[in-house]
Amino acid sequence: MKNRIISKATDMFLKLGFKSVTMDDIAAEMGISKKTIYKFFNNKESLIRESTFVIHDKIHLVIDEILAKNYNAIEENFEIRRLFKEMFQSYDNSPVYQLKKHYPEIYNKLMESEIEDCNEMFGQNIQKGIAEGLYRKEVYIPTYIQFYYTLIFTINENTQFESDALKLELEALEYHTRALATPKGIKELEKQLLKYNN
Repeated sequence: MKNRIISKATDMFLKLGFKSVTMDDIAAEMGISKKTIYKFFNNKESLIRESTFVIHDKIHLVIDEILAKNYNAIEENFEIRRLFKEMFQSYDNSPVYQLKKHYPEIYNKLMESEIEDCNEMFGQNIQKGIAEGLYRKEVYIPTYIQFYYTLIFTINENTQFESDALKLELEALEYHTRALATPKGIKELEKQLLKYNN
């Protein structure tokens, strides 16, 4: 039952917004009493906390599946971008923007974990791209990691509408890739941009 509540709440939070969904709404949608929800969650914040970590884990599982397909470094980034587009394009409001605005403690906890994960993932991608001749050898990897995740997180923290965030994230990916790319990498980038936009 706990997992069903988390699943339904997560769906409702993403569609309708973390702030606007009440425990009554979730109970009514599931056809259960509010008491049943409170058996598993002390308050709405604890349910939001668990929901955000479920989303986080789900995203990282799918990213791991993409990484296992062994795309080249640039294509890998575009496949991950496509995943985010498929997962979030149907939502009006940016989940990250809402979390930061209405539940900053949950947001900060999630970001601590996310920054660590992104450092590792972006670093591996840059090393892979260098080995494939798609990225320049002389780049200082930690700086490029920090530039990229600062761009991505700033977009998500400050962009209210998910459709706008998705467009800006694609622009940030192109910007990041052009900064790193060799001539061979630029050709691959152009190929991926064409594929992504069609």
